[in-house]
Amino acid sequence: MGIDEPDIDPGRFLEDVEMRAGTVVEAEPFPEARKDLYRLRVDFGTEIRQSAAGLTDHYDPEELVGSQVVAVVNLGTVTVAGFESECLVTGVDDGDGGVVHLTTEREVPDGSRVY
Repeated sequence: MGIDEPDIDPGRFLEDVEMRAGTVVEAEPFPEARKDLYRLRVDFGTEIRQSAAGLTDHYDPEELVGSQVVAVVNLGTVTVAGFESECLVTGVDDGDGGVVHLTTEREVPDGSRVY
């Protein structure tokens, strides 16, 4: 596995992509989805947004509640099996097809921007 994508302008990336830290306040199974997902509600300090997140391989819903995640918050809304996903909770492939969510090294205020 290599890094395959061409370089982009760093200033443009920070202009276009808004990522924020938030705390998961609710997590529940999402059996209606075609993929194995959870329905999350994430507190970004000034608002709570929903996300359909594929974190089911390593986390039970109760483990996710209270944890901080890093999410892209300016992708618009995507409807997944009737559920409006308003942010993309980021994760990393664990090498076995599962997803490990990205988080902060230390707790930060909800809504803190990622740079």
